[in-house]
Formats: sequence, C-alpha cells, structure tokens
Amino acid sequence: MTAQAEGLRDRKKRLTRDALSRAAVDLVVRHGLDHVTVEDISAAADVSPRTFFNYFATKEEAVVGPDPEAGPRIRARVLAQPVELSPAAAVREALLAEIAAELAVDRGFWLRRMRVVQQHPVLLAKVLAGGEAFEREVVAAVAERTGLPENGTYPLLLGAATGAAFRVAVARWSCFDEPTPLHEVFAEAMDLLAAGLADPPQS
Repeated sequence: MTAQAEGLRDRKKRLTRDALSRAAVDLVVRHGLDHVTVEDISAAADVSPRTFFNYFATKEEAVVGPDPEAGPRIRARVLAQPVELSPAAAVREALLAEIAAELAVDRGFWLRRMRVVQQHPVLLAKVLAGGEAFEREVVAAVAERTGLPENGTYPLLLGAATGAAFRVAVARWSCFDEPTPLHEVFAEAMDLLAAGLADPPQS
C-alpha cells in the first residue's frame, strides 16, 4: 500500500470519528444524554452502528471524543523539537502545533461539548481519565528527551504542569466574549510557568 493510500485511509477514519463525535454532542445538547442512543448517533453521522463501534465503545465516549492517536502524536512532536529547546519549551511548541491549534478551529463545537461534559459527571470522569493518559505521554516524552526516568520528579512535574496549564487555558478560553485563539491562551499559561510564576503586575 502506498503512503498516499495510507494517508487517505487515515483521513477518512479521522473524518468519520469527527462526524460521530459531532453528532453525539449535538444530539445530547438537544435531547439529553439519557435520551440519545448509539443508533441515533450513527444515523445522524450516516454510518451503521457497527461502524460506530469501530471508533467508540459507548455513546459517552463519542461525546467526549477521545483521539487514541493524540497522545502518541504529542510524544513524537515533543521528541522532534529542536535539541536547543528546553524540555518545557519543546512541550509548549509541540502542544501549540497539535492540540491547542486544533481545538481552536471550531470554538462553537468545543463550547457545546464543554457544556455537555459539565452537565454530566460521568462524562467529566472520562475527560479527566483522558487527561491523565495524555499527561503520561508527555511525561514519557520528557523522560526520553532528557534521559531521566519516567518516575523522576522533573518529567512528572512538567507533565502535570502542562496538563494544568492546558485545563486553565481551556477554561479561560471558554469564558471570553471574543474568540481569542486557544493556542494564544495556552501559550500565555505555559510562559507563566516557564517564568516561575513570578508575582503578577500590580493594577
């Protein structure tokens, strides 16, 4: 199989996953989580329930929309950053290029998803679990980049701080009246961490 064919197949899979996730969120916004079925989501995305289960195990997963390739992609991006960058800067640049910029593409959809998650604790638990898995990939990348053990304080702390910075950025981004790009808000949070969280300027 050619690289081009593989790329087309991967793109089709990504688009199908995205269509299912969007259908799930929009249906839950309109009808509530308890009144939406896998069959409803599949029909809205114009695929079969069998296809649905190729991507998600449950309707809750479809709403949260975890990307199983996101963690490995971030890990690869961190490792691919220029060697002269500090570990924190490498993580910052990798996330700016990947997750933050991607989430900023459709602000309305991500805001709808956030509202749905906030209204259903079972979904919030899945989001938090996904965040932990993501942080483990960051920790692994930092450990490999620095030669430190994955259970070392530095990789663990940088992974946790990155996850916290991203959560804060998303929370702030969702509150803005103007659609400030998420990657700018995230960059600000990471820059504050890199500066050692110095005292804020006095108003």
